[in-house]
Amino acid sequence: MLNEEDRRITGTFSVNGRSRSWSFSPEATLLHVLRDHGHTEVKNGCEEGECGACLVLLDGKPVPSCQVFAATARDREITTVRALGTIHAPHPIQEAFVEVGAVQCGFCTPGIVLATAALLRENPNPSDEDIIHALDGQKCRCTGYVKIIEAVRLAARRGRHE
Repeated sequence: MLNEEDRRITGTFSVNGRSRSWSFSPEATLLHVLRDHGHTEVKNGCEEGECGACLVLLDGKPVPSCQVFAATARDREITTVRALGTIHAPHPIQEAFVEVGAVQCGFCTPGIVLATAALLRENPNPSDEDIIHALDGQKCRCTGYVKIIEAVRLAARRGRHE
């Protein structure tokens, strides 16, 4: 019988542009591997792929990290909200969210900001319908989404979404 240590696998991940090599159990989700290695900006919400709190960009595409086995993300590009900006040098999307008051408790914000970044990278001038579609699956219990949609509109108007 194998013990837990014998069952671990190792993988190399590119997280926010930096190569990382981590050991984890075969059934570990990307959410748990990221959080176990200090990426607490990836929030642990429902663990069912319904709330969007754990959203990351995997090869540039938004995915709920709780629904991705870590082993399938090896050798791929993972982007968390930490890659976008800092408190001292926020990304224009982050600035827009703060400016319009779209941030309340902040738990959902990392996933929503990443979903917005993915949207604006693909569609720099989205309609309200495009915004609603892109944010479908991003749950916020504090706002009601009016300010969030306003923030996405403002970020789109300001441009620059690399």
